[in-house]
Amino acid sequence: MSALDPLRLTALEARRLLIEGEVSAAELTKVYLDQIERVEGDVHAYILVADDDAAKYATKIDSEMGAQRGALAGLPTAIKDNMVTEGTVTTCASKILAGYQPIYTATAVRKLFDDHVVMLGKTNLDEFAMGSSTENSSVAVTHNPWDLGTVPGGSSGGSAAAVAAGEALWALGSDTGGSIRQPAALCGIVGMKPTYGTVSRYGLIAFASSLDQIGPLARSVADCALLLQHIVGRDPRDSTSVELPAPVQVPTAESLEGLRLGIPREYLGSGVEQGVRDRFEATVALIEKLGGRCAETTLPHTEYALPAYYIIAPAEASANLARFDGVRYGYRAAGADDLIEMYERTRGEGFGAEVKRRIMIGTYALSSGYYDAYYGQAQKVRTLVRRDFASAFDQFDLLISPTSPTVAFPIGSRTADPLAMYMSDICTIPVNLAGLPAISIPCGLADGLPVGFQFMGPAFSENLILRAAHALERAIGFDTAPTFRAASEEAPS
Repeated sequence: MSALDPLRLTALEARRLLIEGEVSAAELTKVYLDQIERVEGDVHAYILVADDDAAKYATKIDSEMGAQRGALAGLPTAIKDNMVTEGTVTTCASKILAGYQPIYTATAVRKLFDDHVVMLGKTNLDEFAMGSSTENSSVAVTHNPWDLGTVPGGSSGGSAAAVAAGEALWALGSDTGGSIRQPAALCGIVGMKPTYGTVSRYGLIAFASSLDQIGPLARSVADCALLLQHIVGRDPRDSTSVELPAPVQVPTAESLEGLRLGIPREYLGSGVEQGVRDRFEATVALIEKLGGRCAETTLPHTEYALPAYYIIAPAEASANLARFDGVRYGYRAAGADDLIEMYERTRGEGFGAEVKRRIMIGTYALSSGYYDAYYGQAQKVRTLVRRDFASAFDQFDLLISPTSPTVAFPIGSRTADPLAMYMSDICTIPVNLAGLPAISIPCGLADGLPVGFQFMGPAFSENLILRAAHALERAIGFDTAPTFRAASEEAPS
């Protein structure tokens, strides 16, 4: 393996090479910009590639910063395009924000900039993070590097595909109902959703404020831990942000000895593909060889989590997206005769079909006479989901499940069936409702496509999750380099 193979190089190794002077920031950045040039025409991971700015900044790191270089200086990074970046267009993959240049930078991104990462560009997503396949973008459909005829998952599909395709060393995504973990699973990389509030949401363009959480996507668990280290923390600009009780540690564990792991039976229902089930069961057997103790448990209100989520999230979205009206920023429809017509035409032309669908659902759920029947009931279900997790964690250290019930599905196969698309997140949504941390790691292939394995933990158990995931990752030894299989090619048997 070449030391600078973008399909296998980890952030920890890249940082070592930079510190020891074996590679310059400019050379490392060029490796990723060259890879973007080679494969982006097939993958479409980015909305914006900041190639000139990235190259210039990397050269500046090498020539001017010296001892003042930050802890992550020179590491090429991709940012999901729903995190505002001062002076750089941020669109949420929506026509309604076309050309919008923010006047400030999101806190999580600012922290990385303060550590002198090199931003390669802004990645594609489902419009306003509403989707599970990155097909709902107004810009392009992102393709999965493992099979270019399949989706990368969503909504952070651009970030996941960029990392998987070697177009970024690592990336930031956001997770509202699984939007980091599900695309990480489908693209064969690692993705983590931290405990709600541990990463500031300031500057993250809101979808559902009580569910949204920024987190890392990377090639390894250790890289995820390193990136998470540098974005967590209390932020006075975000009243929901909190400090982790203990600093995030880059894991080194190679054993699961004595760890109690619960398998919720509700996560292994009939919707789980046989290939995913086989890989999950093989991974459970491996966990037991590593000293972990696995047993079945139950989260009895899981069946209500998906419908509750699809009331709560659209309700919050309908309020959050009310600000996009053509008055302050972004797209404005031309030719309107009055203010009301301008509002209606701007929102009608600016939002895509999925965003409109969720705004209408959310507005209905919050309307007079229906609030208690829908939104109020969904919040009660949310409380029951939290109690289920709390009860399970009285008996187990962590819970485990498949991340996604299926491997990557063909582009276009679910766009006409929103309910089938929503089922893609059935294993990830409960964690968001409860505000808990979780991670997805690749555990093998089914039909030539990656399968994700999920660890879920109590609030603030990031270090325990990272240690367990790292030990299992080392034992699995999954090769994260994708096949770039063309849509017409057969999957390997």
